[in-house]
Amino acid sequence: MPALVSLLVLTLLAACSSTASTEPASTPTTAPSEATRPALETATPTAPPASRWQPSPAATWQIQFVGEPINTDYDVDIYFLDLFDTSAELVAGLHQRGRRAVCYISAGSWEDWRPDAADFPEAVLGAHYEGWPGERWLNIRALDPLAPIMEARLDLCAAKGFDGVDPDNLDGFTNATGFPLSQADTLAYARWLAAAAHARGLAIGLKNATELAETLAADFDWMLTESCFTQGWCAETAPFLNAGKPVFAIEYGDEGMVLDDFCVQAADLSIRAILKEWNLGEWVEFCE
Repeated sequence: MPALVSLLVLTLLAACSSTASTEPASTPTTAPSEATRPALETATPTAPPASRWQPSPAATWQIQFVGEPINTDYDVDIYFLDLFDTSAELVAGLHQRGRRAVCYISAGSWEDWRPDAADFPEAVLGAHYEGWPGERWLNIRALDPLAPIMEARLDLCAAKGFDGVDPDNLDGFTNATGFPLSQADTLAYARWLAAAAHARGLAIGLKNATELAETLAADFDWMLTESCFTQGWCAETAPFLNAGKPVFAIEYGDEGMVLDDFCVQAADLSIRAILKEWNLGEWVEFCE
């Protein structure tokens, strides 16, 4: 009997040893630490197109950047106002009256009077903007230093409650900026800017650069022109009109224009045109 017991014990020990050896030695016995897990890719949240404001092609509008106080008594759908000089309270007041507000920024030039002027490194500042003291063109190819500045402006625009953004001076490729900017450079920067605005729930317009209208009509929500009737290129805004997106036009009395010079043509093209002065103060005349 003792020999039989010994044989049984030896058989059981061999079976246990065989079972244990079937588990791979590399199998971890604990969950991986946070340090060893792959980092999740982060992305800027984007507001769905349905939740973003899209102005109507028939929308009426006024633009005022200077003069105190801002006259909000015009019976229009949209006010274009300066980002830094406009309070959140004024924007909220417009919303209470069923109106929309768009913030103006210069996305292609540096302005020495802005509160964030010192944030721009000297390397991105180019030639002086002819006719506008204190303003210089930007090297829009230098996105690494420019992106945080422009994002901060868009954040402020959204925080103040604006519905959209009006980025000026994206036509540097047609000007002597001090940098060899190309249309391709501008397209890349404009698309980045549009995506950054949309990620914050802001609509965005393309200003003046009609050479890019056909390419960017899908990325931008409206177009704004200056002096297109005076200079004879308003028809180049057709890609936006054909896409069902509004075109807003400013003509200037300083250039000798009066309403009779452009209102009929504006109506024929379905462009929402107004007459202003160069300083973009309160004064305005509307096409009937």
